[in-house]
Amino acid sequence: MAGGRWGRASPGRDFGWLWAAYAASALGTGLAFSAFPLLAITVLHKGAAEVASLAAIGAAVGAAVAVPLGPWVEFRRKRSVMVAMDLVRCAALLSVPVAYALGRLGLAQLLLVSVVVAAADITFGAAAGACLKMLVRPEAMVAAQARLESTTWTATVVGPPLGGALITLLGPVATVAADAVSYLLSAAGIRAIRGREPRPEREERTGAGPGARTDARPGARTGARLGDLVEGWRHVLAHPQLRPLFLHTVLVNALIMATAPLLAVLMLGPLGFTPWQYGLAFAVPCLGGLIGARLAPGLVDRFGRHRVLLVSGALRVCWPVGLAFVRPGVGGLLLVMAVQFALITCIGVFNPVFAAHRLRLTEADRVARTLTAWSVSGKATTATLTALWGVLAGLVGLRAAIALAGALLLATPLLLPRREASTDTCPTPGLTRVSER
Repeated sequence: MAGGRWGRASPGRDFGWLWAAYAASALGTGLAFSAFPLLAITVLHKGAAEVASLAAIGAAVGAAVAVPLGPWVEFRRKRSVMVAMDLVRCAALLSVPVAYALGRLGLAQLLLVSVVVAAADITFGAAAGACLKMLVRPEAMVAAQARLESTTWTATVVGPPLGGALITLLGPVATVAADAVSYLLSAAGIRAIRGREPRPEREERTGAGPGARTDARPGARTGARLGDLVEGWRHVLAHPQLRPLFLHTVLVNALIMATAPLLAVLMLGPLGFTPWQYGLAFAVPCLGGLIGARLAPGLVDRFGRHRVLLVSGALRVCWPVGLAFVRPGVGGLLLVMAVQFALITCIGVFNPVFAAHRLRLTEADRVARTLTAWSVSGKATTATLTALWGVLAGLVGLRAAIALAGALLLATPLLLPRREASTDTCPTPGLTRVSER
């Protein structure tokens, strides 16, 4: 549906606190970009195998740990969960500079912290999605998601350079400590939201699908049940709009990320680019994400959510195949930057519209489990395809593997839903707002 003010309606004052909390943690994450691999290489003197295992195992195990937390989040106050996850991440990260100061830092600790942070990230994201659905009216959701997306790309641009300067001045664990402090600031921002959040009640569903009858059970136990563990996946795969979006986004993200290590090896190895050139090639294009996110609300107002979703989803997969043709020298560097800029600009448009659309199609009492299932599936698929493409590159070469991923990406728009959802989900139970002066 085109027209209206779906893209630019104000998300409200309470969202401002949530946005500030997100900005603090996003900047901390940007500052600590690649901090753990850097510590493993420069402090612990580990090789490529150990560094790769730190990234892969931490994310995979963290995703597995987060699976049962989805149902647990669903039936608890979301802001309390978010504050708890911020404090867990803060404590886990602070253990690193403490161990470093005591001369006891080891790879096992970095791996354990990676697992804890990854699980807390997924759990926080699930709770944050449900909280956002309660805080923001449907007509303002795209604007809210666009602000969060803009913040992500801004932190991606400015965080790593500032983090590098911080490491130079204060040492290799400085950015980890800064990241820990950012989660304290995030928790403070969430606590500042003034609306009173009611305690969720478990509902027993009879039948299946969005229109299934529900029987509320006040005071029912809120522990995770076996059926709750798969409820998120069941809801996604049974929904005619969410299922194609799920398959499309998980596959696109995994194929893009699977080629990132291969491109790094190609550029820093045979093509002879220096580390600073490689960093420049991926830092500058992140400005495209900021531009795309700023454009998204206006595009939705003019062309409608569904059309913007389809067009930006299709356009974002057109570019990565060009990375197979990168050559040495300035021309090759400019090619990488141009491809990445076009890709990230389209992603900047797609992501907030997609995120708002996904929340719109998900009932309030399913949001946490749905987002947990989505995130866990994405991380598992990315890890699997990254490993598979590493083997493939050894068999057919780096360029051929990158080209194959790019070619497969060109087919993924076929998975996008062709028809717009006819109705929204049932009204969302909002927060009980306190009086404002």
